[in-house]
Amino acid sequence: MTRTLFIGLDGCTFTVLDQMIRDLPGEGVTMPFMKRVVEGGVRAKLRSTPNPLTPPAWTSIQTGKGPGQHGVFDFIRAEDKGGEVFWTLYDARDVDSETIWSVASRKKKRIAALNFPLTAPPPGNINGFIVPGFIPAKHLRRNTHPRELFERMKQNIPGFDPKELAWDFDNEKQALEVLSPEDTENWVRYHLPREEQWFKIAEYILDSERPDLMAVMFDGTDKIQHQAWQFLDPALVPANPQGWEARMRAVCLEYFRNLDRYIERLVTLAGPEAQVFFASDHGFTASNFVLRINSLLEDLGYLKWAESDGSEQALRREASDFANLDWSKTTAYCRTPSSNGIHIRVAENPGDPGIKPEDYVAFRDKLIADLMSLKDPETGKQIIVDVLKREEWFPGPHMKEACDLTLVLSDNGFVSIRNYKPAVVQRPNAAGTHHPDGIFMAYGKGIDATGQEVELRQIVDVASTLLYSLGLSVPSDLEGEVPTSFFAAEYMAENPVKQGAKTRLERSGEAREEMDEEEKKKMIEQLQMLGYME
Repeated sequence: MTRTLFIGLDGCTFTVLDQMIRDLPGEGVTMPFMKRVVEGGVRAKLRSTPNPLTPPAWTSIQTGKGPGQHGVFDFIRAEDKGGEVFWTLYDARDVDSETIWSVASRKKKRIAALNFPLTAPPPGNINGFIVPGFIPAKHLRRNTHPRELFERMKQNIPGFDPKELAWDFDNEKQALEVLSPEDTENWVRYHLPREEQWFKIAEYILDSERPDLMAVMFDGTDKIQHQAWQFLDPALVPANPQGWEARMRAVCLEYFRNLDRYIERLVTLAGPEAQVFFASDHGFTASNFVLRINSLLEDLGYLKWAESDGSEQALRREASDFANLDWSKTTAYCRTPSSNGIHIRVAENPGDPGIKPEDYVAFRDKLIADLMSLKDPETGKQIIVDVLKREEWFPGPHMKEACDLTLVLSDNGFVSIRNYKPAVVQRPNAAGTHHPDGIFMAYGKGIDATGQEVELRQIVDVASTLLYSLGLSVPSDLEGEVPTSFFAAEYMAENPVKQGAKTRLERSGEAREEMDEEEKKKMIEQLQMLGYME
C-alpha cells in the first residue's frame, strides 16, 4: 500500500487557497475536499529559497539542500567568458545532490515522481517510476523511467496525449503578445486539459502500482496565477465582475474545482493508512512596479550598453535574450529577470575586463549602498529592501555559481533587464509574482488533526518529512528538519526521528537527447511568457 502521498502545487499560496475553501456569495466552496484537508490536518507557511524561483526551489524540495549545495540557481546555467556569456538550460545532470527519489530507492522503497522539474534524464538507479516535467513532448518517451512505462500509459490511459501533457510552446508563446480578452481567456483555459493529463497518469500509476511514495506536481496553479492574478487575489478581484471579467473569474474557479477533484481522487486511492503532504515551491503576490535593473546600473556607472554598428551580428545581439553590453566597460550586470541578481565582473588575469580581485569587497559594499538608496520617484519608498550576499545565503560548494548579489524588491517582483528608461516605472495593472512564503500541509493517519497553523517551515524540511513519513532514517547531511508539530504526539512517540548516513550521489543515468536550437528557443519563449526572461 502507498504509505506517503506528496502533492506539489507550484506557486500555491494561502492567499488563494483560503479563498477557495470559503463559502463565497454566488460561488460557494470551490474546493470542498481541500476544506476538509485544511480543517482536519495541519498547515504552515513554507519559506522558499532566497530567490523564490521554480528550479532552485523544487530542487531543494527534492534534495533537502539549498542551492549552494545542489548547484541549481535559475532556469539557465551561464558562464561569463570575457566578451561573451554562454548559457544552457539546467537539467538533472546539473543537480549535484542525491534526490529523495534515489534515497528511497536505495532503501528498497518504490517511488513515483511525476512532472517535477530537473528529473530528466532520470537516474538509472530509481526503483519505481519517473515522468519528468519541464521538457518538450518529443523528449518524454526517452526520459520516462522505466522506458516501457510510456507505452503502458499510451495503451491504458484513455486520451493520453504527450503533446497535451508537456508544454505546448507554440500555444503558450502567444501570451508574449498583447492578447485580446478572448485570447487571454483561451490561454488560461488551455491549461485545464494539460492538468487533467497529469492527474490521469498519477491515478493510473497509483492505482496499478501502489508505490510506497507517490508524488505528483501540478503546475497550473503557477501559470494561471502569473496570467490571471487579478482574478484570484481577493484584494484585486472585481466586486461584481461582468462580461469578460466574469468569464475569467469563472475559468479560474473551474481550474481549482478540477484540482480539488483530482486531489480527492488521489487521496482516496492512497487509502486511509496513507499520510498526505502538500507543498509549493513559493507563494504568490502582486507586483506593482518594474525595476529595470541594468538601466539603473548604467545610471550608476556600473554598466555600458553595446553600441550597434548596424551589422547582422549586432542586430542579433540586440534581439537576444540577454542584455547586449559593452563587456570592456561593464563591471556589474543582471543576466536574467528570474535571477533577481547582479553579477560582479572580476578580472581573472591582469588586463582582463572587470574589477581587480583585491577591490571586490569595497566595490560590492559601494554597489549595495547605491542599490539600497534607490527610492520610488512617485511614493518616495525604498525600492530594494534587501541585498543578499552569496556567501551568507548560498553556502556550499556551488556558492560561486550564485549571483554575487540577490535583490529583494519591496513588492517581491522580478526585475527587468531591458534597456529602457526610466529605471523605475509603475505597472498599469498589478501583475502576479512570486512570494517567498508558499504552503506546507499534512493530512491523514498520524497527522495532527486540529486544523491549526504551526510555525514557519523551511523548504528544505520537505525532503526530511517525506523520508520520515516513509519510515526511513533522515540522512545526516540534509539541511532540513522533520516538523514534529505536524504529527500527533502519540505517533511521534511510537516513531521517533532517526538520523542515518549521508546521501550519496551516483551518476548512472543515460545521456539525454539534447534539445535542438528551435526547442531551446521555444523554451525561452515560455519563460518569457511567465516573466522569467525577456
